[in-house]
Amino acid sequence: MYQISENSSHLSDDAALFVKKINELRNHPRSEVREFFDPRENILVTRAPGRLDVMGGVADYSGSLVLELPISEATFAALQIDSTRTISIITLSEHPGREMLFQFPFDQINDNNKPVDYQSVRTFFERDPSRSWAAYVAGVFVVLMRERGVVFERGARILIDSQVPEGKGVSSSAALEVAAMTAIAAAFEIKLDRLELASLCQMVENLVVGAPCGIMDQITVSCGERDHLLALFCQPADFVRMIAIPDTLRVWALDSGVRHSVSGNPYREVRAAAFMGYRMIAEIDGLSVHQNDAIGSVQIDDPRRRGYLANISPEEFEQSYAKYLPERMGGAEFLASYDGITDPVSRIDPARDYLVRASTAHPIFENFRVSRFSDLMNKTLSPDRLELMGDMMYQSHASYSACGLGSEGTDLLVELVREAGSLNGLYGARITGGGSGGTVAVLGERESGDAITRVVERYERKTGYRSYVFSGSSPGSIAFGVLRLTPQS
Repeated sequence: MYQISENSSHLSDDAALFVKKINELRNHPRSEVREFFDPRENILVTRAPGRLDVMGGVADYSGSLVLELPISEATFAALQIDSTRTISIITLSEHPGREMLFQFPFDQINDNNKPVDYQSVRTFFERDPSRSWAAYVAGVFVVLMRERGVVFERGARILIDSQVPEGKGVSSSAALEVAAMTAIAAAFEIKLDRLELASLCQMVENLVVGAPCGIMDQITVSCGERDHLLALFCQPADFVRMIAIPDTLRVWALDSGVRHSVSGNPYREVRAAAFMGYRMIAEIDGLSVHQNDAIGSVQIDDPRRRGYLANISPEEFEQSYAKYLPERMGGAEFLASYDGITDPVSRIDPARDYLVRASTAHPIFENFRVSRFSDLMNKTLSPDRLELMGDMMYQSHASYSACGLGSEGTDLLVELVREAGSLNGLYGARITGGGSGGTVAVLGERESGDAITRVVERYERKTGYRSYVFSGSSPGSIAFGVLRLTPQS
């Protein structure tokens, strides 16, 4: 039996349930779970919520302002130091075809006492899909060894329990990475500031998992505050402010049932196309371009814009660049004409066509929309202002679709919200995160829960799928801190 010895003043309801679950592991039907922890040793517990992308989304990698909300659903990590140099990771979330327990000795990620390269680790996890989930946790050790020079003299047993649904566009991956990183840093006394914590977790996803995400997810799930939008200027990660959601408003998220993945082809293609557009704009402006072989990309001398598309205004784009950018361009044609792109985690596929103009325009116009939305949120919210904020959400959704990141399910949900409208207290809706499925964020009056229910019911009648509704908020991992559990005789 374990009891909380530290940080109990911040114990949330779901954390109390997780501690209870740990104490009930001895009754679990599977022996590897029952015998996972040593009942004589302490356990550290960390928590990281998922996040809802209210505005900004895929413009983050182009330097946009984004507005993010930590949700109620969270991932827990429970860590116990192991005297052997072995990492054991177990998940309580059972999925068909997924190994529940993953183990590896540190020697497996060391080569002559040096951590192996990222490509080798990524290839190892990609070979067996049943263990790919463990890369988000094992990758934390690899990144800490490579980037911080940490030497792990002992191993760890890490139990993961997540209530953040996967493939819904609410950043289950960042929640897992941040919960694991926070627990490992606490257990091995590794000091990380909040930006470094998020940056290292992003490296896990980019370099070990191989998903080209921006940093907004990791920042939000680590630094977010309950019922506040985190305003982040992604150049690369300049925290702007916390924006309290007025008591009269509420943000919901409706799951479309269409699985989303940030590592999927549509997201990769749109991201690559945006950087293709930026490379073309550099050519139009006559900027200096040179190879950076160290990261396999090019560098552009662009001090005025700091290398970010979002620093181009919509007016400048329309007047000076839009007409010169092709609507579509094949990867082979681009590679034959240009030296490459500035994004080290994107690759141009010669066999693919890319929607260059729309993908380039999206972060430019989205940054403008998010900035205006943020300004309006800080003012007295008259009906006209709320209608304008909602319209910006609808414009953002249409821009996603123009890039190729829409889906029938999310389009239908947005249209149902639009039909319900402000007369029913619903002002706007948009697809979130990486797009191509996942969830739709909805802005409405706090008392409009019945209208949300009717949207869900109409969606079910049309599709046969009952949407999961995300409806609350919770603090990020830093505010939660670390729970220390001690065994009681």
